[in-house]
Amino acid sequence: MAESTAYPLTWELDSLYPHPDHSDFENCLEQMKVSLESLIKRVGELPAVTDSKSNAAVWGDFLTDYQTATADLSGLFAFLECHCAEDAHNKHFQVLMARLASIRPLRENVETQLQLTLRDVPDESLQQFAQSNACLQEIQFFLEDSKRNAKLRLPKDQEILASELAVDGLHAWGRLYDRLSGDLKIQVMEKGELVERSPGQVQFDSPQRSLRENNFYAANKAWATIADSCADALNHLAGTRLTIYKHLPVTDHLDAPLTYNRMQRSTLDTMWSVIAGRKDKLVRFLEKKAELLGLSKLSWYDVNAPLPLAGGESADLPYDRACELVVNSFEKFSPDLSQFSERALRDRWIEVENRPGKRQGGFCTGFPVQKQSRIFMTYTDSSDSMSTLAHELGHAYHSYVLKDAPFVLGDYPMNLAETASTFAEAVLGEQRLNAAKSKAEELQILDGMLGDSVAFLMNIHARFLFEDRVHHERLNGELTPERFSELMLEAQKEAYVNVLDDAGWNPLFWVSKLHFYISELPFYNFPYTFGYLLSLGVYALADSFSDQAEFAEKYRELLLATGCQVTEDAVLNTFGYQLGEPDFWNKSIDIIDRRVDRFLELAE
Repeated sequence: MAESTAYPLTWELDSLYPHPDHSDFENCLEQMKVSLESLIKRVGELPAVTDSKSNAAVWGDFLTDYQTATADLSGLFAFLECHCAEDAHNKHFQVLMARLASIRPLRENVETQLQLTLRDVPDESLQQFAQSNACLQEIQFFLEDSKRNAKLRLPKDQEILASELAVDGLHAWGRLYDRLSGDLKIQVMEKGELVERSPGQVQFDSPQRSLRENNFYAANKAWATIADSCADALNHLAGTRLTIYKHLPVTDHLDAPLTYNRMQRSTLDTMWSVIAGRKDKLVRFLEKKAELLGLSKLSWYDVNAPLPLAGGESADLPYDRACELVVNSFEKFSPDLSQFSERALRDRWIEVENRPGKRQGGFCTGFPVQKQSRIFMTYTDSSDSMSTLAHELGHAYHSYVLKDAPFVLGDYPMNLAETASTFAEAVLGEQRLNAAKSKAEELQILDGMLGDSVAFLMNIHARFLFEDRVHHERLNGELTPERFSELMLEAQKEAYVNVLDDAGWNPLFWVSKLHFYISELPFYNFPYTFGYLLSLGVYALADSFSDQAEFAEKYRELLLATGCQVTEDAVLNTFGYQLGEPDFWNKSIDIIDRRVDRFLELAE
């Protein structure tokens, strides 16, 4: 990647907290521990939930201090995660992350006691209690949500013990994967020489098929060296969760992720059912793409390959140009989103430099105390990287809209978080499509947009099917690395409707996809598909508003609702969608089908 002149390539972290190498950071950790230990004592002494104003005042004071401490703890985790991501080999940072993780049970202790205290309070009594105090009234949804989440808690002593054991158990397996993948080196050929690259530096979107193929096999050769350890991690992550679920009043392993996403099972089932029945157009897209690439069928490493067309946008997209395109596209939707993104880009909230030693992937993380965000990614001079930048800026804007809300009402679920990010991608994609100067350029842009559709409706569907089946089989014992690969292959063939070449699948995808190893949240997959289809449907409603400003404001209302309403209510009360009905999902996929039709028309 060429050096940027207008937009910084690296982020600024020092203004957030003391550097992890400084003793002041150690003091922050110690002070956090003291604050949480104080909250543990106070939560156990909270008075009964009654209509007593004095009792409500005590609760209000406690929850004010609780929000202050947990907001700071969230920032400390985000801060250290940023340092670990930009310097994946730094052992000191890893030790500090383990130490900070050891403080996590203190917060979970407070949450456990709080939720268990509210579990048996009648709904009407809880509402009356909240209305008796201004602080409680403002965060009434948090109290109600805490009561709902109580079903995922073991009895108090068991829950606290499980939380403490998770530091060296559940979460330790996630940290192990981070270390293994962070240390991994992939040997690839560059200019006649064998060089080592981090996973995030190895790309599979080269116009040269031989390079894509060689990179794919080189990467899988490297990932295979840690497959046994990754299988251990995956077995124990799923096994730990399943052991806990046996002692909870849950139906199966999906109850927890659905609860975390404030989402009903009927919504999830309806979404996947509609998707499974409407992949024929995406199959036709992939078949036509294979034809354009001169192949009988695509392989895994061909799906994101650029089309070999003259007259389209250059394959190389410098970072400065990408930033300009993103900001200008956002301006046409919402000046507020555009101005925010310009600030984030110029104020060094973003780390994009393509250099060795960085962790793979990308993320956006928030600092609620400072009311800022930071974005981590590796920019590779491609339109795909530009889409990732827009995606992460969508996350950051979501946090920005909620920055003045109480901390506990800014903790939106992942499915609605992914709505904001994919919405930002939709804005960018549509604006680029409208500005296309030739049919060749339009075709290339559609290829990128439909590549996203394949990712959300096929790739992520495969991840969901795989993780679901792993949890079913794990009930009967540990799985071998070979069995994980078999399950992944089965899931890919089903999700992609067997459209790829017989020898073109990626059974080792379970090793390289870090989302399977995120210990804090199981099923880090279906929320992406949910958010993608919801964002498509919402963006398509723009024409039903009298002007663009009215639509942008309604979108802000949706983002605000994500922190204080369950998923179905947030969407129904802002845009009127009934998520449990097939009609909503079909309308969103109709948009994808129209894009495929246009792609096929242009391809001819």
